[in-house]
Amino acid sequence: MQSKLIADSKKGDEKRVGFIREIVRNRYLYVLALPGLLFLIVFAYVPMAGHLIAFKQYRLADGIWGSKWIGFDNFKFFFMGSDWYKVTFNTVFLNGLFIVCGLGIALLLAIFLSEIQNALYKKIAQSLIFMPYFISWLVVSMMVFAFLNMTDGILNRTLAANGLDPKNWYLMPSIWPAVLTIVYVWKFAGYYSIIFLAAIAGISGEYYESARIDGATRFQQIIHITLPLIRNVVIVLALLGVGRIFYGDFGMIYGIVGDTAPLYPTTDVIDTYSYRALRQLGDFGKSSAVIMYQSVMGLVTIIIFNALAKRIDKDASLF
Repeated sequence: MQSKLIADSKKGDEKRVGFIREIVRNRYLYVLALPGLLFLIVFAYVPMAGHLIAFKQYRLADGIWGSKWIGFDNFKFFFMGSDWYKVTFNTVFLNGLFIVCGLGIALLLAIFLSEIQNALYKKIAQSLIFMPYFISWLVVSMMVFAFLNMTDGILNRTLAANGLDPKNWYLMPSIWPAVLTIVYVWKFAGYYSIIFLAAIAGISGEYYESARIDGATRFQQIIHITLPLIRNVVIVLALLGVGRIFYGDFGMIYGIVGDTAPLYPTTDVIDTYSYRALRQLGDFGKSSAVIMYQSVMGLVTIIIFNALAKRIDKDASLF
């Protein structure tokens, strides 16, 4: 027993020495990483203490620590009705559409760009598809409104010019998952395509040369060489997306949809619901309870999907 304790103590000492040696050997790399680590600690981990508000009857005068502890009473506001199911489904459904369509279209764009031989045309195409990423959601919302508004929207003008009756698209909730998905893909597909394009550029040309010698077509080279060799990148980006599947893009959805109540059945997500609860009720505790539920579900989701990714390919998992 004593010898085992001594052995465990020696192993612990070796690990500590190894850790210190690692820090000293790569000290410059750790110094470079320090600003990012500090940013995460200050803006990601320290604010987690605010989740205590979800279990308290929060009053600004009393602060987080001085407010009365009420346990799970704030969660009853969210779970006693049917709204929690609706906004959860909308959040997951919309984000699922965004992940599948966004990554799918981005992958196609990256493959098409990689096939372009003219360098100048390739750079122009990359710039054009990447440009929407830098447009703010406020500007995008104005563009969507200019396209879909009832009075003089581009789409209704087109319908009128063809003898069809104009429609009030802002009273048709069934079309808005498709509208939001199209807008998301338009804005982010170029960004993700650049990531995929960088991964494709890292593939050795010898693979394609061998395939051409064997008589493989360009389509066969894409299917049997390009896609398998960038699979890890696709899985990692999908995992990052799944990790935020319970987080609706507040800037996007609220900027485009706003407080249009007829569209809530298909566009109201956890973030907009929490914001509206805070604005209308003025109760920080109830709003924080919704966000707490969102955070826990996001954590559970990423753990589950990371385990699934690890079974497919250990190198593709996040942890």
